[in-house]
Amino acid sequence: MTTLINDFIDINLTGMISSRKKYVLFISFSLLIFLTGCGPKALFDDTKSIPDGVWMDEQLLRFEVPVNDTLNLHMFYLNIRHTTNYRYANLFLFISTTFPDGETARDTVECILADRSGKWLGKGISNMRDNQVLLRRGLRFPQKGKYVFELEQAMREPELEEVMDVGFRIVRE
Repeated sequence: MTTLINDFIDINLTGMISSRKKYVLFISFSLLIFLTGCGPKALFDDTKSIPDGVWMDEQLLRFEVPVNDTLNLHMFYLNIRHTTNYRYANLFLFISTTFPDGETARDTVECILADRSGKWLGKGISNMRDNQVLLRRGLRFPQKGKYVFELEQAMREPELEEVMDVGFRIVRE
């Protein structure tokens, strides 16, 4: 019986994962779910893919955020995924906000993606880097309703290459 169980555990002839590897994968996956589930719950978290990794200067990324909470403070983040072939150490963006009452505001934001020595700040594997850039903290929504945030690359290039995804995240403090 013991030999049969040992043979079963060690079988890997057909490309199946051994029981030990399955156990390690299960524990790793469970830990990942546990760690991601323990962070602050996002009021909003959405990411837009940039087609072919080329962000055209006229391409707006639109995020519609329904808001019911005007009492609590929030933190605003940008999530930026780029390759290590991205030519700059930063990314300038225009952010336009339309409030529920129709009023608008526009701001320019610089996202630092590399330090002075050129080392990428984001986390990643291979040639991809993920950055979560804190835009603002301690902000309270002044009105209930639908907010619209539009992001536009402001790098003075008609075609900004090697930016793969851009996301917008709002978390309650």
